[in-house]
Amino acid sequence: MIIEAALMLLPFLVSILYSEVVGKYFLIVALLLLIFGFILYKVFAGDSSFYSAEGFVTVSLGWIVLSLFGALPFYLSGEIPSYVDAIFETVSGFTTTGATILSDVTKLSKSINFWRCFTHFVGVMGVLVLMLAIIPTKSENMQIMKAESPGPQVGKLVPKVADTARTLYLIYIFLTSIAIISYKLSGMPLYDSICIGFGTAGTGGFVVTANGCADYNYVSQTLIAIFMLVFGVNFNLYYLVLIKKFRDALSSEEFKVYIGIVLFSVAIIFFNVLNQYDSYNDALHNSLFHVSSIMTTTGFAIGDYTRWPVLSQIILLTLMICGACAGSTAGGIKVSRVIIGIKSTINELYVQLHPSSVKVLRFEGKAMANETVSTVLAYIIIYIFICITGIFLISLENFDFATTISSVLETFNNIGLGLSKIGPKGNFSIFNKFSKSVFIILMLTGRLEIFPIIMLFSKKTWKRSR
Repeated sequence: MIIEAALMLLPFLVSILYSEVVGKYFLIVALLLLIFGFILYKVFAGDSSFYSAEGFVTVSLGWIVLSLFGALPFYLSGEIPSYVDAIFETVSGFTTTGATILSDVTKLSKSINFWRCFTHFVGVMGVLVLMLAIIPTKSENMQIMKAESPGPQVGKLVPKVADTARTLYLIYIFLTSIAIISYKLSGMPLYDSICIGFGTAGTGGFVVTANGCADYNYVSQTLIAIFMLVFGVNFNLYYLVLIKKFRDALSSEEFKVYIGIVLFSVAIIFFNVLNQYDSYNDALHNSLFHVSSIMTTTGFAIGDYTRWPVLSQIILLTLMICGACAGSTAGGIKVSRVIIGIKSTINELYVQLHPSSVKVLRFEGKAMANETVSTVLAYIIIYIFICITGIFLISLENFDFATTISSVLETFNNIGLGLSKIGPKGNFSIFNKFSKSVFIILMLTGRLEIFPIIMLFSKKTWKRSR
């Protein structure tokens, strides 16, 4: 709460810069956060060690509290008059989903829109990981990073957890700064460059113009596509580059598959949509941009891909589910889990044919522990179950098949775009409050990789160990 209060000072400064009276609401909410945060700290401060259960619960409840308070500036200012809608927009921002209930974002004040985009930047690597980076912590707090970080495995880059968090943030801030500077040099206004930079870095799809990224020039769009792919890479590889282990970084199995999927998808879509564009360059440009956007679960768009042939839309739908690399800022199942799932299936088939054989599953050149493989397979099974449940609940609204299916996949995989009524030309304002509440839960569950949210509903989680 105290950290979120400090973060709200930035949109307040933006309101001063643009002479907007709505800035006072950021101060009001920041004051509330400081009061509640200080009281809770004084009452409950004690043992700061976190183990598995405590780590998962802290992260889950932390994100919920951040979202509830983060929605207040939208609601108090009257720019989003429904509190449910305000929570939806805030959760969409913090979870880097980018789905919106707004029909015209240009009607928002500059400071409110800035806060909206800034939530991508804040949420992408977790406020609690930020806490680890700036506050001295114990080694047990690795449990917080495990609950916050995307992917099947979380390890320390350096011996201390705080140093690991700090290293990740420095890499993240550096790449974000490069993206913002590049956008400005390409011709974007500074305000747009910063907001789109937050969205690109967080792989979230919030924009500040009426037509999204279609309002920017060819060079800007190309840079956005490139940086989306950059932020879809496992950040551990950037650390390897930082310490000059270039060969290790380039030999990453997940990275190779990630790039392979992107190139293959771009090639198929390019030939499939070629007759819809005036030139080869336009077809390639649109194919690359939207594959980058969907694969990295960013959700930017420069055209209406819902008019593409069914084959191209199916590819995009598949990319929504797959997502980018583990340890990146993207959502989805993650490429690493897909690789492990496929290899596990192949190994099981081999063992069925050769019962006496022993087949070891290897990933990134290392033998995978059975526990890790089991966790990945369990994740995929629970993922499918949640998708089916979400689709069933949203189907009660009786929208068309594509809208229902893609809306669930879009929110659960933290993507800002879907198909049919929630494509580049649509938004989530068409859904009722019940459906929006389901989407809020899906976004949080997807961002926190399922298990932390599930832990909240387990009786064992709340029992004190003797």
